[in-house]
Amino acid sequence: MPNQEDGSGKSAPGGQPLFPGRAFISTVLDVVESKKTMSGDLTGKYLQRATAAGLFIGIFFTAYFVIMGQAGQNPDNHGLVLAGKVLAATTFGWALVLIYYTNSELLTSNMMVVTIGAYHKRLGWLTSLRILGLCFLGNLVGLLIVSVILRFSSIVSGPTLDQMLTAAATKTGYVSGGPMGFADLFVRGILCNFCINVAMLMVYNGKLSNDFTKCTIMIVSVFVFSFCGFEHSVADSALFLTLGVFGQVNAWKAILVVIVAMLGNYVGGGILIGLNFATMNDERHFKA
Repeated sequence: MPNQEDGSGKSAPGGQPLFPGRAFISTVLDVVESKKTMSGDLTGKYLQRATAAGLFIGIFFTAYFVIMGQAGQNPDNHGLVLAGKVLAATTFGWALVLIYYTNSELLTSNMMVVTIGAYHKRLGWLTSLRILGLCFLGNLVGLLIVSVILRFSSIVSGPTLDQMLTAAATKTGYVSGGPMGFADLFVRGILCNFCINVAMLMVYNGKLSNDFTKCTIMIVSVFVFSFCGFEHSVADSALFLTLGVFGQVNAWKAILVVIVAMLGNYVGGGILIGLNFATMNDERHFKA
C-alpha cells in the first residue's frame, strides 16, 4: 500500500501522517505573526481587542450568576438547582464563541499561542510577555467597564449577589487554606485552561469547516470548566472587580487567587497544549 503523505512528504508505512498536527501549528504561527504586529505597531487597537474580550467575559459571567441566583432561591429543589447550573455554564460558554468570532484577545488562549510562537522562535520571550501583559491589561479594562456599569444598576443584588459572594468566598478560601489550598487552586487553573485550549486546538487544526461544530466545541469546553469549578484567571478577575466596586471583596486575597490561577492557566494552556503539541509536531529534526 502506498504511503499517504501529510503534505510534508513524511508519513508512516501504514499510510498515517507522522505529523498530523502540522496544520494546527501552521495556523497558530500565522496567528502569532498577527498578534506580534498588532501588539507592536498597533498597540492601541490590540488593547481594544483585549478590552472587547473583557467586556464579553464580564457580561456573560454576570449572566452566569444571575441564572445561578434565580435557580438557587430554593436550595431544597435539587433538580432546579442542577438545571440552573447547567444553563448557567452553557450560557457562559458563548463568551468564548463571541471572542473567537470577533477576533478579540483573551489572555488564556494567548498563552498557548505565544508559547508555540516562542518555541518556533517567531517570538522572543520578552515579546511573548509583552503580548500577554497587554492582553491581560485590556481584559481588565473591559472587565472594569462592565463592573462600573453594573454598580449603577440593581442587576448585582439579591440572589445574584449572594451567588457571587459565595463563589468569592470559595475562591479566597483556597489561599486561606495553606499549601493544600494553593495546590487545589493551581490544579483547577491547569484543568481550566487545558479545556479552553483543547477547544482552540480543535478550531485551529484545519479539519473543522462547520461553524456549528466549532461553536459546540467551544461551548462544551467552557461548560466543563465552569460546571466543574475549575479556575479561569480572567473570569475570577471579573468576579472580584464586580464585588470590588460594591466594596465586598478582600483585595489582597483576590489578587493572590488571580495570580495562582493564572500560573495554573499557563501550565494547562501554554505547557500541556502549546509546548506539548509544538514539540509533538516538530518536523525540523526529522530524518526519514
